[in-house]
Amino acid sequence: MPTSTYAADPVLEAVHSAGLLDDTACDEILEEKNRSAKDARDIIVDAGYLSEDDLLNALSAGSGIDVTTIADADIPVETVQAVKDSVAKMYGIMPIEATPTSVTLATYTIPSPVVSDELSFVLGKEISFVLARKEEVLGCISRYYGGSDSAVDDFLSIAEFESNAAGGFDDAMDEKQMAEAASSAPVVRFVNLVLNQAVQARASDIHFEPFEKEFKIRYRVDGALYEMTAPPRNLATPVISRIKVMSNLNIAERRLPQDGRIELPVGNRVIDLRVSCLPTQFGESVVLRVLDRSVVSLDLENLGMPDDVYNNIGEDIDKPNGIVIVTGPTGSGKTTTLYSCLRRINKEGTKILTAEEPVEYDIDGLVQVPVNPVQGNTFPLVLRAFLRQDPDVIMVGEIRDLETAQIAVQASLTGHLVFSTLHTNDAAGAVTRLVDMDVAPYLIASTLNAVLGQRLIRKICKNCRTFYDPTQEHLDRLGLTPDQVAGRQFAFGAGCDVCNKSGYKGRKGLYEYLRVSDPIRLLISERKPTLTIREKARELGMRTMREDGIRNVLDGTTTVDEVLRYT
Repeated sequence: MPTSTYAADPVLEAVHSAGLLDDTACDEILEEKNRSAKDARDIIVDAGYLSEDDLLNALSAGSGIDVTTIADADIPVETVQAVKDSVAKMYGIMPIEATPTSVTLATYTIPSPVVSDELSFVLGKEISFVLARKEEVLGCISRYYGGSDSAVDDFLSIAEFESNAAGGFDDAMDEKQMAEAASSAPVVRFVNLVLNQAVQARASDIHFEPFEKEFKIRYRVDGALYEMTAPPRNLATPVISRIKVMSNLNIAERRLPQDGRIELPVGNRVIDLRVSCLPTQFGESVVLRVLDRSVVSLDLENLGMPDDVYNNIGEDIDKPNGIVIVTGPTGSGKTTTLYSCLRRINKEGTKILTAEEPVEYDIDGLVQVPVNPVQGNTFPLVLRAFLRQDPDVIMVGEIRDLETAQIAVQASLTGHLVFSTLHTNDAAGAVTRLVDMDVAPYLIASTLNAVLGQRLIRKICKNCRTFYDPTQEHLDRLGLTPDQVAGRQFAFGAGCDVCNKSGYKGRKGLYEYLRVSDPIRLLISERKPTLTIREKARELGMRTMREDGIRNVLDGTTTVDEVLRYT
């Protein structure tokens, strides 16, 4: 394989050019990088391909950047202040020398040209780099900047906006003025740093919300919304215009909803942002969905399923035909579960086609088709075309109507394995929903393999987890007796800096898995209601999401309130 194959990754290019790793090793590293979204540098060192010192020497030879040690460096305060803590943590950089016009940054990998340009712009100085061991760089960042995250006002003062930007902006700007405002340095810097801060906080969504007298920015982290320090109201139009420019949307169109996408370079990886603009009374409300593969695991074994659910779904997705449905509300992780299933069965001899609105993650080996009803590219149209593409497996983003359901059933009957989602409250409700769409019950009974119901609940922060003896009221709310609890303590998060005083850190899934066995097929054919199907499934061994939630409460993973909120 020619060297140019690795040119997109400066680390791989350097070690390959130096002759330290051959094509086979580089291909393995590249495959792992695409699979896990880890940096090539971390894969090389962690997997033992090269020692860290050998890697640094190779990177130095390939880039001309000197190698140094900063383990015991005594860095002046004014040098540390040349880079805000949020920027240092986001990019993995440590300033070691600074003048009014330049700064030297220690890093543990070769920065890409995009990252170099972005840092130069953000810092407003000429920059140069030196290479150091990763633990030394991160150790210095921790020592000099501490462990707390910066809010927006920490890395860009409101006063700077008021003097440099906000005074000249208002909601009545024409298209030319909006374009100029969106390209102004303070606005560009502000938007970039807000987005970087959101990624650093592991936010799943970023909300920009203009109101009559204020402009709110909120992040959704672990399912809960947190409000940032509000910028001046006059910034709403230029900030939203900047986001529309980044996502190639029409900045002059402010009366109709628009959807777009941004590829945001952060450190040495690219984050996908799905953009939705909605006209409101006081301007456009914009929500960005953050799609970061380094945060979301797309491996089935890493989803935290109970062993019985994991084993059952592993068997059902290996079947040659049938329908597997994942059900739950918006934001419950259905798409992640489907991708993980497809990743498991994605082999050289299997043709997999997906129809999605929109495509959330690009996965090698899958033919992924974006559905766009506005352009006439609907789910039924795409699915009919799929059947002429000789697939083995088909994934339909969502079954919304009878036509889509009928084509999914037809595909299953003609020897294809079909994955899809439905919005229902539980697994058994998926059967009733299909019947309500006028799908013949005998067709559902003969094609449906399984339904996975799921929710996402917040996990208690391990740093501030506190145990207590449950009261009878807590037991009554969960429908438990003292004997069932067997003296176990419950837990809650007291709130600390690690979890932003919320008491929660991270999320995990609650699952119920309805396997369509012969007794269930009989009930479906007889048009039995959801309750009857659910009770038969429980009789056959299905654990409901409430019961899975209780298991997590008893394990000290989550709280009673979380389980009652979502089940």
